[in-house]
Amino acid sequence: MVLIDGKKVSKEIRDRLKQETVELKSKTGRVPGLATVLVGDDPASAVYVRNKNKICQEIGFQSFGKNLPTETSEKQLLELINELNENDEVNGILVQLPLPEHIDSEKILLAIDPEKDVDGFHPINVGKLSIGNALLTPCTPTGIIALLDYYGIEIAGKHAVVLGRSNIVGKPVAHLLVHRHATVTICHSRTTDLAKVIHQADILVAAVGRPHFVTADMVKEGAVVIDVGINRVDGKLTGDVDFGPVSEKAGFITPVPGGVGPMTIALLMENTLKAASLSGKEQ
Repeated sequence: MVLIDGKKVSKEIRDRLKQETVELKSKTGRVPGLATVLVGDDPASAVYVRNKNKICQEIGFQSFGKNLPTETSEKQLLELINELNENDEVNGILVQLPLPEHIDSEKILLAIDPEKDVDGFHPINVGKLSIGNALLTPCTPTGIIALLDYYGIEIAGKHAVVLGRSNIVGKPVAHLLVHRHATVTICHSRTTDLAKVIHQADILVAAVGRPHFVTADMVKEGAVVIDVGINRVDGKLTGDVDFGPVSEKAGFITPVPGGVGPMTIALLMENTLKAASLSGKEQ
């Protein structure tokens, strides 16, 4: 069994981005800029945003942190998004979810310029992903593909089973795997004989949000197991996969924490650099 080390791969990506940022600045005089928008005082969201801003500085990006009070109106937030859309120094806009209940998240995400949508959630980018020509793809799914590539795991011709059908992970990772010539099955709570379907996977992506849901008897010997789950059980982070027993059967497996998680933020930074490069070509 090979343990897939997301921390190591993420660090290598960030080091590469740091070098590419220096090159971009020397050629164009510009530096990529990422705006993070946080509404309210959710502690977990605040930690995520701080980490993103910290990594921006590490790579050499400009960081535009916008922290707004909970009572910010939808209209005020839309006005801020519009300002960021118009700001040439901002190449990526990330609105930290969840937003307070009085704000329509979908309306806010729709307001972001698709070419600055570094989360890859705008319907235009989702549509481009479905036909295989998206520049900005969702960070977690793209990070999963990057891990498979780093470890030399063959995707073409393999049966990939995606457990979970969310717009954030399940559906986009299925598209990315199809574009890489995998045969993909998406399964979920209403899949008949779920354990049997999972057992067919050469590559299993577990993104169902239920701790230890995937047990060893569900996993084929030698399968690649990518655990996207982040669940808190008795104060500790754990994934959707029952790691100990499953790791004895898997050929490759990601731990939680330290697997997919670090990749998400690295690919967010990569998307920001891509958006900055696109902006430069347009100018």
